[in-house]
Amino acid sequence: MKLSRTLIPDLAALQAFEAAARHVSFTRAAEELNLTQSAVSRQIKDLETQLGIGLFTRVRQRILLSDAGRRLLPEVEQLLAGMERLAMKAAGSRDASGHLTIATLPTFGSRWLMPRLPDFLARHDGVQATVVSRASPFAMAAEGVDIAIHYGLPDWPAAQCTYLCGEAVVPVAAPRMGRPDVFSGSVPLLQIESRPMLWAEWLEANGHQGMDAFAGHRFDTFALLIDAAVSGLGIALVPRYLVERELAEGMLVLLSDAVVTTNAAYYVVLPDELASDPMCLAFRDWICGQVQRKGT
Repeated sequence: MKLSRTLIPDLAALQAFEAAARHVSFTRAAEELNLTQSAVSRQIKDLETQLGIGLFTRVRQRILLSDAGRRLLPEVEQLLAGMERLAMKAAGSRDASGHLTIATLPTFGSRWLMPRLPDFLARHDGVQATVVSRASPFAMAAEGVDIAIHYGLPDWPAAQCTYLCGEAVVPVAAPRMGRPDVFSGSVPLLQIESRPMLWAEWLEANGHQGMDAFAGHRFDTFALLIDAAVSGLGIALVPRYLVERELAEGMLVLLSDAVVTTNAAYYVVLPDELASDPMCLAFRDWICGQVQRKGT
């Protein structure tokens, strides 16, 4: 059952309420909105009547948010911020022939996707891309996302997952740390919090005993982990495709060709309602082709 539109608050009234709450003043809210003080007061009074709650208390010549007003304010701020993003997005895409919003893991996006994205956009002239970072599944339709890059298992509510690639990690370090005894235990191991067993699996698979697989500086993203390795803080286990530039420019060196493949993988995710959308399918086919052509 849908709420009757007559019960939905007017946007102008919500703007008046948010401005008055932020300034704690009807007068200053009116100045910001280019309205009269009486117009702001009337809009807020109408909103209070419509909602059946008091949003402000009047004390002498001052106003204060009521308990109900304090509870409502964060939701109104979120709604207005969403409307602002919508308006800016619409204004920014006036000359575009299409639009694609892509959600990606932060480090994957900055280090792998961004260098390749110009190729996709060149193939689809006039398409405007919006790229946002996300680290875990979310409601794609609610956030206006058309397609996502996901790491983990092929499990995403109300969406279809297409295998993109596995993840094989290699040990890298700054050149000055790449000496023969690097795995003797004297060089710190750098840890990634999202893969706590990574070093233990690699050391065991490659016969390196006597090293504490769980000790060392810890980082919550691969981007920070890679920066730490470049700075000489220790050895990092990273997917090779994330350090292509650092290896090519000599900022990092490969310490071993031995790899460990993680249990999870990367997937391209399309929400069910866009499963047959031509632009989403074009992006999915393109990115899968990039992996197959260039590898990871």
